[in-house]
Amino acid sequence: MSISKKLAFCTLFVGFLVVIPTSFASADNGRYFVHSTKNFVKSILPVRHVFSNGFTADLSDFQVRLVKLMGLQIEPVTVYQILNTSNISTDIKTVSPTPVPPVLGPAENSKVTLTPSPESNLKSSRPAPTDQVPWGIQAIYNDSNIASISGGFGVKVAVLDTGADVGHPDLKNRITRCEDFTNFKYPVQDKKCDDNNGHGTHIAGIIAADGGTDGAGIYGVAPEAKLMIYKVCGDGGTCYADDIAAAIKLAADQGANVINMGFGGDDDSSIIDGAVNYAVSKNVLIIAAAGNDGPDNDGLDYPAALSSVVAVGALDESLSVVDWSSRGKNDSTASTSIDPNDLEFVAPGADIESTANDGSYITLSGTSMASAFVSGLAAKFWQANNKNPANATREFLHSIAIDILPPGQDEMSGFGLPRVPIK
Repeated sequence: MSISKKLAFCTLFVGFLVVIPTSFASADNGRYFVHSTKNFVKSILPVRHVFSNGFTADLSDFQVRLVKLMGLQIEPVTVYQILNTSNISTDIKTVSPTPVPPVLGPAENSKVTLTPSPESNLKSSRPAPTDQVPWGIQAIYNDSNIASISGGFGVKVAVLDTGADVGHPDLKNRITRCEDFTNFKYPVQDKKCDDNNGHGTHIAGIIAADGGTDGAGIYGVAPEAKLMIYKVCGDGGTCYADDIAAAIKLAADQGANVINMGFGGDDDSSIIDGAVNYAVSKNVLIIAAAGNDGPDNDGLDYPAALSSVVAVGALDESLSVVDWSSRGKNDSTASTSIDPNDLEFVAPGADIESTANDGSYITLSGTSMASAFVSGLAAKFWQANNKNPANATREFLHSIAIDILPPGQDEMSGFGLPRVPIK
């Protein structure tokens, strides 16, 4: 083709792209990874996120056909979902907290002592949880009568989920960052992370709810940790891999120590793989939900299936692995290492009460909840003085894990339940 013909084709091509409405190019399932780093290509397409080997864009079918005519390689961006708990019991328990002297693990910078207030003394706008220290906290702290929770001082936990209720009394003093990656028009919106789903708010509370300034709310595992909220999943629970990858990299650059991910899917994503490797290289510990696809042994959801990510399954109140918790491939891999598709830990995941996105409380179930407990523990026991704090923290979690049946490192429970050691 002559130079004049090429110029004419490019001019016609750009003209076609310019007249296509943005809304038409932003249809569901229309996001693609374009394998090109050329500025000209970026200038004529609606670039969303730029990566080292290309960029993503929301394209209409018409745009897709024209891009292919240019000889460019494109592929659909992998889509994940927050792990569905609609078929899992969500009945709220009615267990009252019992204030007793605290029994704690290793000393922390400070501690939060529960001072439960009678519901009659609460303001009408301030709902009360059915239990300030739900059974999951009791299990993690290895104390059914625990009345004091501490830990996480100065540690930053990035929550990649559906956002969070930044005004919730038990979270508003914990949240330090708020970013939205789900808007089609703007790839990243600062100081915006509204949670119209509720999943992300629930996860944030498990990790670091601090009971509120009145001490009448609910408590998470590490109530002194800082929460960085990155909304990567839309209100319907859909999460695009490029938004997730961009959030992982941003969280790492903004100083996150721990990243928690409560979504998953069957397919791996090279975009997320690269972002995970980048974060790991910056000493970030990444923890993810194993999936709710048990009891068949079909393997873990991605990104939890990556060996560089801590995969967490779910336990019920009797500390038994629930049927719906996804199984790993541990029985067919090395018993002393973490391999791809290995389940690493289990934690409380059935009937977990935590913060709701309307300022109140709700009980949900899923491996998403379980991963949040382990992220909270990682914040509580963050090995800040180690040269490689992420690996050191991961190893410490192994050292405090108790075996869950069946015995040994297995596909149902991994290395077991990490919990606060009692002095």
